[in-house]
Amino acid sequence: MKKIFRLLRYDWPLHFVLLFTNWLPDNVVFLRLRGWLASHFLGACGKDLRIGRNVTFYNPSRVYFGKNIYIAYGCWFNADSEIKLENEVQVGPYCVIVSSDHRISGYSFRYSEPSRLPIHIGVGSWLGSHVVVTAGTIIGSGSAIAASAVVVDDVPEKVLAGGIPAKVIKKLDNLDETT
Repeated sequence: MKKIFRLLRYDWPLHFVLLFTNWLPDNVVFLRLRGWLASHFLGACGKDLRIGRNVTFYNPSRVYFGKNIYIAYGCWFNADSEIKLENEVQVGPYCVIVSSDHRISGYSFRYSEPSRLPIHIGVGSWLGSHVVVTAGTIIGSGSAIAASAVVVDDVPEKVLAGGIPAKVIKKLDNLDETT
């Protein structure tokens, strides 16, 4: 019964909102409209959510967004566990944020129970294009993740991280402390 409620309250309405707004261009007005319409079907959402076209959410009731979030074109959120983005996070195009990992049982990945771990992305962080964030990771506030990086471990605050797997490249000490 809980699963049916979740499908009817969150999953299907959000799917149709995104489907029917995908033909609208990605300009400020329609990014905000798409974000406002979608915000009603997420676990929680602050003001000024902006969502690009072709964004996909699985289990949106477990997705929690702060204020002033920007999600670019083609991103994919799989929330088998909680996904939390704090205020002022930017997610570049084609990012994948998935809060579960496959495990092997016998000789098969297909029928084994996945591990489900929450993801937390701190205030003012920025994910470049094509970044993958895996289950159980925490990205610290004010951090930037370079394009095409795969985040498998925690990333500290105020750093630039990149690579496969993502490693700290340099500290970002000159950030404004207004947030």
